[in-house]
Amino acid sequence: MCGVAGFLSADGRTHEDELRAAAARMGDALAHRGPDGAGSWVEASDGGAVAFAHRRLAVLDLTPAGAQPMRSADGRWVLSYNGEVYNFRALRAELEAAGRAFRGGSDTEAVLAAIAEWGVEAALPRLDGMFAFAAWDRRERTLHLVRDRLGVKPMYYGWADGGTFLFGSELRALRAHPAFRPAVDREALTLYLRRGHVPAPYSIHEGVRQLRPGCLLSVRPGQRPGDASPRAWWSLAAAIARGAARRREGADARASIERLRALLDEAVTARTVADVPLGVLFSGGVDSSLVAALMAARAARPIRTFTVGFEDAAFDEAPAAAAVARRLGAEHAELAVTGADARAVVPRLAGRWDEPFADPSQIPTWLIAEFARGEVTVALSGDGGDELFAGYSHYALARRAWAALGWAPRPARRGLARALRLAPGRSRAGRRLRTLAGAIAEPDGPSFHRALTSHWKRPAEALALPAEPPAEPPPRGLPDGLGAWMLYADTAGGLPDRMLTKIDRASMGVGLEVRVPLLDHRVVEYVWGLPMRLRERRGKWMLRRVLREYVPPALTDRPKSGFTPPLDGWLRGPLREWAEELLDEARLRREGYFRPEPILARWREQASGARDWRHPLWSVLMFQAWLEAWG
Repeated sequence: MCGVAGFLSADGRTHEDELRAAAARMGDALAHRGPDGAGSWVEASDGGAVAFAHRRLAVLDLTPAGAQPMRSADGRWVLSYNGEVYNFRALRAELEAAGRAFRGGSDTEAVLAAIAEWGVEAALPRLDGMFAFAAWDRRERTLHLVRDRLGVKPMYYGWADGGTFLFGSELRALRAHPAFRPAVDREALTLYLRRGHVPAPYSIHEGVRQLRPGCLLSVRPGQRPGDASPRAWWSLAAAIARGAARRREGADARASIERLRALLDEAVTARTVADVPLGVLFSGGVDSSLVAALMAARAARPIRTFTVGFEDAAFDEAPAAAAVARRLGAEHAELAVTGADARAVVPRLAGRWDEPFADPSQIPTWLIAEFARGEVTVALSGDGGDELFAGYSHYALARRAWAALGWAPRPARRGLARALRLAPGRSRAGRRLRTLAGAIAEPDGPSFHRALTSHWKRPAEALALPAEPPAEPPPRGLPDGLGAWMLYADTAGGLPDRMLTKIDRASMGVGLEVRVPLLDHRVVEYVWGLPMRLRERRGKWMLRRVLREYVPPALTDRPKSGFTPPLDGWLRGPLREWAEELLDEARLRREGYFRPEPILARWREQASGARDWRHPLWSVLMFQAWLEAWG
């Protein structure tokens, strides 16, 4: 796992020392992603200039033979690669049989040899793993940027002053180039306020984009925006369409569970290959418990598990996690997080998430990654289970509510929404009713789901200059029903843009590699070929059936919490002073991004305890903190 950065310029007259210095600045901005080494590669000619920078986190082949940027044996290709390809040994054997020679034992070299043998587009479907990389074809003078199927690893790109093309694992790498001129993209800001994160292909900066999951972008020196467009080499929509025949035929539940267990066992086993210590980020819930159980079943020694606990018992899963860990015979470690810990870490988060990001579980996720890094270099996590197997509580709520109310005329639903907004108090039931109030008047199921999961239902009311692009329509071939749309939208968008961004920034911020076996593409493709009745049957029913082979249901059958912190109380307590400084009315007016009135009205209700506005307020606060950190 590493940090990747670089640029293309049409001006090939720049001295190589100057190119290398600019690349080094971009690489240095990613030093946290690769604390074990730094490298660069540059080339200038009449056809333009190219520069690569790389920061290395050594996980496989810790010798200099695994260093990057790496040149192919035939000299044609240069690769700067971030990720892990788990089938690299099988690839290597195939390539050696074809006559390719290898110098070391890294997966990077196997990926590079595959590109040299088959070309980028033909090599990609053969790669099983998580990755984002830049490959320079010296013969064709073409740069290829690639992102993995599910978007586990990030890649940003854009054009700066003078037509220079920049790319990197994080925005901070692009900012480090002297030609970059940052400005806030108002469409991205509006989407951020709605979702709590900036969705691909947007970034918070004008002129910069995120490469979507499963996409490839090819660029030549001197090309301008519009001259080159990303193209999909894998798509979730296409995988869903391929599974349509199996869904129509139905499936035997017992056989489906056994096939799922076998696929998950293979996925976990593949992700335990490393030349460094491994562990599991562990909540004791279904997803992480299953990953840990499958890992422990094949391990020669006790596995390492790491969890977070909170002072507030309503949010504390640490005792339950410890009980599951004992059952698995794991060496278990627990980090207790207090409000004071939150107050100490929150100001650092905006600097680490170099784009506004407002999932409050980023706080304990950062802390547990930092904690685990003290003992291991690689950790497995259970991310993806909720999106694949309908684990979030709002899925069932949304299906029931839309089935009961979606048929009614919109004027009637608007009237009901006005009544629900008056639901009293801070109770869970009251919060749910008010959440429904912001969604039930929407025209269709997808719009209902978007509103239901929005931080700000109507971002325009909080923004000085709102600019929201139209929502993307559902792809063809989805199974019928709101449930299928929700799972698709969250797997294609919310998962890479929110959950995987969260774990990538938290883990790589401390030099920890996190692997996500539930998102093995073979697992994802298999699951989308199953009937929806199996996936929606009592949140994550299929995963629970696999897990009970290893852990008694009594240890994991409890309400889902994950690493969710007690943010509501923290905002009224240890984080209050920090929040009030960021929400100062004069400051908001001076900066010109938000309308202070609706924000401060919500803050007063939050601070007094009258209402719980934690999610919309956290979105504003994290943008303000980002603005303070990055200007």
